[in-house]
Amino acid sequence: MHSFEGNRVTRHTGTEFPVFQAPIGLISRGALVGAVSAAGGVGLLETGSLPIPQLQAEFDIVRDRSNRPFGLHFLIAALERRPEQEKAALDWALDGRTKLITTGYGDPTRYIKRIKDAGAVTYHLTETLEEALRAEDAGVDGVVLGGAEKGGGNGADNLHTFALLQQARKRLSIPIVATGGIVDGYGMAAAFALGAEGVWMGTRFIASEECPWHDNYKQAIVEADEVISIDIGSRLIPKMRAVRNTFSEAVARGEAGDKSNPYAGDAMKLFYEGRTDLALVGCGESAVLIDKVKPAGDIVRDTVAEFWGEIDRLSSLRGVASRPLTPAAEA
Repeated sequence: MHSFEGNRVTRHTGTEFPVFQAPIGLISRGALVGAVSAAGGVGLLETGSLPIPQLQAEFDIVRDRSNRPFGLHFLIAALERRPEQEKAALDWALDGRTKLITTGYGDPTRYIKRIKDAGAVTYHLTETLEEALRAEDAGVDGVVLGGAEKGGGNGADNLHTFALLQQARKRLSIPIVATGGIVDGYGMAAAFALGAEGVWMGTRFIASEECPWHDNYKQAIVEADEVISIDIGSRLIPKMRAVRNTFSEAVARGEAGDKSNPYAGDAMKLFYEGRTDLALVGCGESAVLIDKVKPAGDIVRDTVAEFWGEIDRLSSLRGVASRPLTPAAEA
């Protein structure tokens, strides 16, 4: 019988599995969060883009679909520019409705006292060891550590997941949740071997049935054989990774697109009308590993099943290695 008993991430989140759905702004809505939560994963509802009545409606959708734990996410850089929304979101989120708050893209000390005073657990999204160490010093309970395989926000010299996790495990005492290049249980097993205690997947959940974006976007991910990294130049999103297509190649050459937003074009028409010719189909490198749009619950369950399958396979090598080779075995 497999269990995550003793896993610090599940102890913090109260969930069955340490599998997070990344709170990508406009996909982080009730149907998706509820499906992930119901399957035992860590669903995350973002708080930055909706007024409180609409946010409450999305929260209620999650609760209609699941009686299991889920969390709320604060994109600090977006909220700090809108003090009224920031205050309203904090007051609403920290009234006891959840025990898990995640934060990202900003200084975690901005909210840490209020979160702790409310009795909640908090994980902070980071991209470098330096950021992770600062978050630990600030008092967060865990960090999400993003390798440069992920879709957006990567600095030019950021480490990729394989090296970053090994660097961080030597210096951090709090739990690490890995993100970047992970879409399944094989990636999850690799991340755990390198020091992670959980995984955080974005691109994989874009290609889910519950994601509210257009099927053309999801299909572009499923069909992707290559991705491309494009300099966007903003403070938050220095680089954006996208499916390689005619539009993204033109943007990379400087012949198309508007880099005033990370999608370099009309993102709303991309998201909701499927116009992959008008904006970048943002994704992580892991898009090339996705071959099917699936229900979010299946993504969680399949990831966990694959993870334990790999752990069992690797564990079986101990038995093989401990037995002396016989002539028959050698043959």
